[in-house]
Amino acid sequence: MGRGAYALARVAVYVRTAGVALWWTGLAAAVVGVAMPGLTGRRIGVTAGAALFVVAAAVTFLVRRRRCSTLVEGASAAGKWVVLHDRAVTVRTWLRTRRWWLTAAFLAAVASSAALPAAGGMLLAGVGAGLWAKAVWLGSWERANEKLLWVRPEWAEGRSPARKKVRGWMTTGPLAGDAAPGGARRRPSAAAGRERRPRAKVTAAAR
Repeated sequence: MGRGAYALARVAVYVRTAGVALWWTGLAAAVVGVAMPGLTGRRIGVTAGAALFVVAAAVTFLVRRRRCSTLVEGASAAGKWVVLHDRAVTVRTWLRTRRWWLTAAFLAAVASSAALPAAGGMLLAGVGAGLWAKAVWLGSWERANEKLLWVRPEWAEGRSPARKKVRGWMTTGPLAGDAAPGGARRRPSAAAGRERRPRAKVTAAAR
């Protein structure tokens, strides 16, 4: 896809970053919400929040699942010369484009505790859990196929790697980049064994 040098960011890192951010935002909002008695009382609020958590996690995991499967099946090998974004760069980009949205979500979840204590925060946490589960699903595919999934960041625009503007995903070998399958930090023992090579080049061993 395309000629010449271009940049790639890990698909699983985008998904995992969103999941972790929403998980902690929701958890913080739920803790604050528990301190508020609310109109229904803490017991009802927490019970309703638990139900919302389960539903949100399941729905989030299934949303765009077919789109992701299509992109996975159609993924092509990355070109010879690519610039691989570090995990930290992708995380920073996502958080920078979503920081005000996360703040608004936190405030809305806390405000909802006036009616149902902690429920709003647990809903957010459920969305985060669903995204984390999707990152794990992507990681299981990457391990099974010994390939890593990448997307051009200008297509994802720092948001979702499965949005409509994304024309396709690309693959490299399991040693490319600095993030493990699923988007987590690569363990030092694994990173130490990687072949040292120019940052902008994906060698035949990496692919």
